[in-house]
Amino acid sequence: MIGQMFELMYEHKGVGLAANQVDLPYRMFVANPTGEAAEKDSEMVFINPVLSNPKGQDEGEEGCLSMPGVHGDVRRAEKITVAAFNLAGEEIQAEVDGLLARILQHETDHLDGKLFIDRLSVTAAMAVRDALEELEADFASKRGLGHIASDADIAKRLADLEQLRT
Repeated sequence: MIGQMFELMYEHKGVGLAANQVDLPYRMFVANPTGEAAEKDSEMVFINPVLSNPKGQDEGEEGCLSMPGVHGDVRRAEKITVAAFNLAGEEIQAEVDGLLARILQHETDHLDGKLFIDRLSVTAAMAVRDALEELEADFASKRGLGHIASDADIAKRLADLEQLRT
């Protein structure tokens, strides 16, 4: 599952991917700040991440694999502390900054049900409004044709996955 998440992330030129973006009911995400599949040493898995001690502010452009083609400037903490578990079940705790801090905040937002567009200024949100409306129309069309599962089918899939864990 983790390997497939990395493959999908690289295929779409991403640097992070949260489990709930790919229909998995787990509080975890994968990240590689290089965005390069060949850079396996830079691959990270964060399970049950908790972010704390935000310091400073930094504004930078973000996009999202869930919203292809939509980009906007987002203000985030410049430095954060992360506590999580890696794939081996070992506890990770580190203070991070730069791109990695931005990735961790972006992906943790996904786990908390937020998107980067929820953090845009009013002006920036207006700038991406047309692109979002196009994505919504495309989604509705694909769902209407049966190419995207219904909410009921998604809920059933999640319930089935939860049953596997018990």
